[in-house]
Amino acid sequence: MQKKKITAAVHSQKEIAPGIFDMWLATDLAKGAKPGQFICLYPKDKSTLLPRPISICEAEAEKGLLRLVYRVAGKGTTEFSAYKQGDEVAVLGNLGNGFPLEKAQGKKVFLMGGGIGIPPMLELAKRMQAEKQIVVGYRDKLTFLKEDLEKYGSVYVATEDGSVGSKGNVMDAITENALKADMIFACGPMPMLRAIKRYAAEAGIPAYISLEEHMACGVGACLGCVVKTKEVDAHSHVNNARICTDGPVFEAGEVEI
Repeated sequence: MQKKKITAAVHSQKEIAPGIFDMWLATDLAKGAKPGQFICLYPKDKSTLLPRPISICEAEAEKGLLRLVYRVAGKGTTEFSAYKQGDEVAVLGNLGNGFPLEKAQGKKVFLMGGGIGIPPMLELAKRMQAEKQIVVGYRDKLTFLKEDLEKYGSVYVATEDGSVGSKGNVMDAITENALKADMIFACGPMPMLRAIKRYAAEAGIPAYISLEEHMACGVGACLGCVVKTKEVDAHSHVNNARICTDGPVFEAGEVEI
């Protein structure tokens, strides 16, 4: 896995929904990027000590471009949102294990994203050779990336306020549309992932979930982002795994969430 700290240049950036920004970075990291991986961006503000992990939305290897779609949530991401074309940013990548694409070959698959867990579903949908049912959940009618996703599979939308698609969450969209699948790939908030884990267990199908968590070092040294597991971790010798290096993608049955 390629891991190096480099300087990337902003190719373009725009706000696609209130507080949601779409940034393309010019970087050679695009060549090795896998769906489900992430990179860490380092703010220039020295009072912001830690880098910010942001999932890879798209990778254009031939053009050397990485797409990041992120929500402004604090000082670091507020700084990033002000970047213009040509601005430089320090980046560590590519990090994490990514989704196991090979397991989906020829199968009927749910790709499920909620909120800011939707962006990594785009590169996954582009590369996956399977029958894809893309189920995404939003707060309201601002359905960012919906049109991008529709290029690669059937898209089903759930909104909390019922303004688009099914009223409720991604599980409500599955129920309302009577959808079935052989396996699940998902990223989103923890309540959504817990519901998906329960659903997968009841349906007897595998689910691969990407865990969102606050990360510090990004390379597994600090043990700041751990999740309880069935198996003993060789690094810490206890029942946990480091999300940043052992994940962020896990088979749902392997982790306690």
